Amino acid sequence: MSSENVENYDDVTMYGLTAEKQEHLLLTQNELTFIWTNKDGHGMGVTMSFIWRNNRIWCTATEQRARMKALARDPRCSVVISSAGIDDDVSQSITFKGHAVLHTDQETKDWFYPDFARHANSPAPTPEAFVAFLDTPARIIIEVVPQKTITFDGGVMRDTTSEALK
Repeated sequence: MSSENVENYDDVTMYGLTAEKQEHLLLTQNELTFIWTNKDGHGMGVTMSFIWRNNRIWCTATEQRARMKALARDPRCSVVISSAGIDDDVSQSITFKGHAVLHTDQETKDWFYPDFARHANSPAPTPEAFVAFLDTPARIIIEVVPQKTITFDGGVMRDTTSEALK
């Protein structure tokens, strides 16, 4: 859709991220909102650290967390990632609808913990110390397999609006 056809913001689907911008946001940002449904059908969400690897979202929590019990019951979930904190100039976001695969195997832990520790905002003084705190028997690694993606690029919206107003 060209900018001369833009008269309002009723349809914002034209303001999606390019594949390159999407990949940049996924590799630069380290925090997301993770959303699942509880047993009563209510949507719940928490902020979590994550990494983007092999076209999947990867994060972790321990088995006693409510979201882990809910995901074992129903693996459907969503994640929302924004550019907040990494780009002051423009708002960008990605929402994934998908399903969670829960991992407890050593092979996944062996690659995930060190990679996650290098990328996440860690309270530990070193990545190695962070791995030591993470690697417990109760910890589960969540792999979110995207099934639908919604993206938004506020810079494209801004530029299109400016062009339409000329």
